[in-house]
Amino acid sequence: MKHIIGKVVEVNLGKAEDELVKSACDSIQAELDGFVGDRHRSLSREAWAGDKQPEGTIRRNERQWSAMSVEETADIQQKMDLKEPLPASKLGVNLCFEGIPQLSLLPKGTILKFSSGAELMVEEYNPPCIEMSEKVADNFSTNSGKPISKNAFSQAAIFTRGLVGVIEVAGQIKVGDEVKVEIYQPPVWMANLIK
Repeated sequence: MKHIIGKVVEVNLGKAEDELVKSACDSIQAELDGFVGDRHRSLSREAWAGDKQPEGTIRRNERQWSAMSVEETADIQQKMDLKEPLPASKLGVNLCFEGIPQLSLLPKGTILKFSSGAELMVEEYNPPCIEMSEKVADNFSTNSGKPISKNAFSQAAIFTRGLVGVIEVAGQIKVGDEVKVEIYQPPVWMANLIK
């Protein structure tokens, strides 16, 4: 199994239901239903427009955590010509890593392992939404002084918006922790069956 070693540089919790941004903290406790104190903590959630199920259906919560890399946020900042840094907390992300430049492209089933024993499993890519794009446009400025369009973030963040997933093993995650990324690869026997 291929793996990458990265580092945790931001840990964030979002407590308010109506807020898109999250607040920085030193550590976060992962439990099997999500991060303690985070508004996305739950084993289930309500489906919204665009899900596989009809809107309002109660379904499994595959979005217990979200993550990006500093390389991805820097790429978005550069594409948008932003004057200010673009911290992951302002993008509503729980975790931000350094040393995993293509985090958003990791496949479903990839495992993120931490020294405490905590393990997170990747479920899917987190596409940029218009609400976050509007928030970035309203709260940031460009180097050129040009106004930011309401969909600029959505366009700049395609395939660099990060990932969402579930807690596989409980444990604590702290700023400064090393993260070992075990990239999912189908077992050999499965590859031989699919032709």
